[in-house]
Amino acid sequence: MTPVRSVVITGASSGIGEALALAYAGPGVALGLTGRDAARLDDVAARCRGRGAVVEAGVVDAADRAGMAAWLAGFDAAHPVDLVIANAGISAGTGLNGETEEQARRIFAVNLDGVLNTIYPAIDAMRGRGRGQVALMASLAGFRGLPGAPAYCASKAAVRVLGESLRGDLAGQGIGVSVICPGFVRSRMTARNPFPMPFLMDAGPAAELIRRKLERNVGRISFPWPMAAAVWLLSALPSAWVDRIAARAPRKPAGA
Repeated sequence: MTPVRSVVITGASSGIGEALALAYAGPGVALGLTGRDAARLDDVAARCRGRGAVVEAGVVDAADRAGMAAWLAGFDAAHPVDLVIANAGISAGTGLNGETEEQARRIFAVNLDGVLNTIYPAIDAMRGRGRGQVALMASLAGFRGLPGAPAYCASKAAVRVLGESLRGDLAGQGIGVSVICPGFVRSRMTARNPFPMPFLMDAGPAAELIRRKLERNVGRISFPWPMAAAVWLLSALPSAWVDRIAARAPRKPAGA
């Protein structure tokens, strides 16, 4: 891939998004960072500027289609985007009573619509230049639906399949597409999980792994490998077996 000089990262105020912003920050790099928490986003932007990057930070909700399109157009006009990472995402605790309709709709609005609102304006601009790269943040949770997180699993499954399909569609237009499928990564989101998280990774090493693989235009970036292998096996087992295993899985508390 062509060396990346201009990068957009959504959900950059914490977690993997924050770590990715710091991983890409450096002299000669323009970073477009978005998030919903102004104070945290300003802190990330300041640290990236401290590493020599030019940074434009925007407090934009990824679910806001018009807002994202306008912000992306402004950033791209000043810094033609080489790489966009649609990272913004949320989850919600369901407790024992299941997921509410409001929770499910908000999760889809951010995790799926937010990705669409991010990548399509970028793809339109990249097509005009005949080059670019798009990365979609899915999850290992998107390989098999699990109780306790139905909308999260479903939204991430949709993102994964969307990215895999777009990769073939856009390859002939000079645009690379990668799908990122992390397991448990230490963040504000996972900090609310009261249960053990196998192979939990820190965000910094996760971001470095993602950056290295994006440089090679890897189609699917799944990690850590033991968790990815376990999820692949789970998805291959008969549904009745998985249902029995999943029934014993812990759940995020309601409201978390």
